[in-house]
Amino acid sequence: MTSDHVTADLPVFAVFLVCALFLAVWAAPHRGTVTEFYVSDGRLTPAHNGLALFGDVMSAAALLGSPGLIALTGYDGTLSVLGPAVSWVVVLLLVAEPYHGKGQFTIGDRMARRLRPRAVHLSAGIATLLVCLMYLTAQLVGASALTVGILGTSGRGMEQGVAAVLGALMILYIVLGGMGAATLVQTLKAVLLLVGGTALALAVLSRFDWNPGALLSAAADHSGHGERFLQPGLRFGDGGTTRLDSASEQLALLIGAAGLPHLLMRINAVPSRRDARRSVQYAALLTCAFYVAAGVLGFGAAALVGTDAIAADNPSGNTAVLLLAAEIGGSLLLSLVACLAFATVLAVVAGITLAAATSLAHDIYGAVITRGTVSEQRELFVTRVAAVVVGTSATLLAMFAGGLNVSFLIGLAFAVAASAIAPALLYSMFWQGFTTRGAMWSIYGGLATSVSLMCLSPQISGSATAVLPDLDFSVFPLRNPAIVSVPVGFLLGWLGSAPFRAASRAARSEDRITRGVSPRG
Repeated sequence: MTSDHVTADLPVFAVFLVCALFLAVWAAPHRGTVTEFYVSDGRLTPAHNGLALFGDVMSAAALLGSPGLIALTGYDGTLSVLGPAVSWVVVLLLVAEPYHGKGQFTIGDRMARRLRPRAVHLSAGIATLLVCLMYLTAQLVGASALTVGILGTSGRGMEQGVAAVLGALMILYIVLGGMGAATLVQTLKAVLLLVGGTALALAVLSRFDWNPGALLSAAADHSGHGERFLQPGLRFGDGGTTRLDSASEQLALLIGAAGLPHLLMRINAVPSRRDARRSVQYAALLTCAFYVAAGVLGFGAAALVGTDAIAADNPSGNTAVLLLAAEIGGSLLLSLVACLAFATVLAVVAGITLAAATSLAHDIYGAVITRGTVSEQRELFVTRVAAVVVGTSATLLAMFAGGLNVSFLIGLAFAVAASAIAPALLYSMFWQGFTTRGAMWSIYGGLATSVSLMCLSPQISGSATAVLPDLDFSVFPLRNPAIVSVPVGFLLGWLGSAPFRAASRAARSEDRITRGVSPRG
C-alpha cells in the first residue's frame, strides 16, 4: 500500500493494543481450574456463545482474503464465501448436539467415550495441532499485511518483523486469559465487525445510487476482464481440472467446519445440547449476513480501486478492503478498518491457540504421557507452555509464507480438518460399529493423504505464486486435495472397522460352535 493512502497512526494502534491486553488481564481465570480456563465452566448463554462462534469463523480469510479474491477473480471469488456459510448446516445437523458433553474439552475426549482413550487422544491431538498451525499461519499472514499497511511501510522484512510482534502478543493474550479472554474479544470483535462491515458495504452501495447492477457493471469495467469478470472460469478456468479444483475447495469448506478444533471446543462452553444447537443457529445467521457484505466489499474494491491496482499492491488481494476504505474515507477510515481487521485476527488466533495448546496439554501430555494422572494445576501450567510453543511455531511459519493468499491457507486447513478429523469424529458419534482401529486409519490416513497431496500441488511448487517458485515437483494437478483426501478418510475409517469387526464376530461364532455352544449363547 502506498504512502498516499496510509497514515502511520501509531497512537491509535498503540492504544488498541494496550486495550486488548487489558481485556486479557481483566478476563483472566479466577478459580484456576481447567474447566474455567478451557470452556469458561460451560456457562455461556446460547446468544453469547453464538456471537463468539461467529467471531471464530470471521477470520482474516473472511475479512481480507475473500473480498480480495472477489476483487481479483469476480464470480469465481464468490465461491470462497459460499462454502463457509453453507458449512454451518453440516455443523448444525450433524455435530452441535451429539458433540456436546460436560467435562469434555477436545476432540480426543469425545472419541474416547467409546474408543481406546490413549490411542484416540494421541491421533486426535496430532491432527488438531497440524490444523491449528495451518490456521494460525493464515491469520498471522493476514495480520502482518494489514499492520504493515497501518504503519505505512512495505517490504518482506517488515512483514516478518510485524509477524514476530503479533505472535508474541497472541501468546501473551492466551496465556493470561484463556477461554474467558478469547470469548470477550470474540464478542466485541463480532459486534464491531458486523457494524463496520455493514457500514462500509452501505457506503459502497451509496456510491452507485443503491443499485447492485450498477456496482457489478462498474466492477466488470474496472477489472480489465469485462463481462468475463462476472462469469465462471476467471480463477479456475474452463477445463475439467480447474472445475475439479473448485469442487475440491468447496468440499473442504463444507466438511472441514465439522472438524475445526477451535469451533468444536466452543460447543462445550454452553450448559446443554439444546443450547449448543441454538449457538450454532445464531452463528449461522450472522455468518450469512456478513458474507453478503463481504461480497459487496469485493466487487466494490474492483469497481472503485480497480483490479490492477489491487494486484499491484498485493498480488494475493489481501489488502483490497484496506484500499477500498482509503478510497471511500481516506486515511482515517483506513486506520479504523485496519484496526478492526487486526481485532478480527487477534480474536481468531486467540481461540485457535487455545485449542492447540489444550490439545497438546490435555490430549498428548495428560492422556498419553501421564495416562490421566496429571493434576489440574500441572495441566494448566503445561497448557500455558504449550501456548508459547504453538504460537512461536505459527509465527515462524507465517514469516516463511508471507506471500500467500490467506484464503488459500484457510482452505488447506479446512481440507486437513475435513480429511483427518471430520470422518473419524462423525463415525464415532453415529456408527456403533466404529472401532479404534478405524479411527487410527481414518485420522492418520486422511492426514497423510491430504498433506502429501498438498505438498505435491501447484500451490507448493511449479508456479510463480507457489511457496517454492523455483522448484517443480507438482505431480498432483489440484490446488486443494479435499476431493481425494476426504473420501479416503471416510473409506479408511470403514475399512479399519467393518471387515475386522465382521471377522471377529465370525471367529467368535465358530469358536462357540466348535465348543458345542449356540452362537447366540
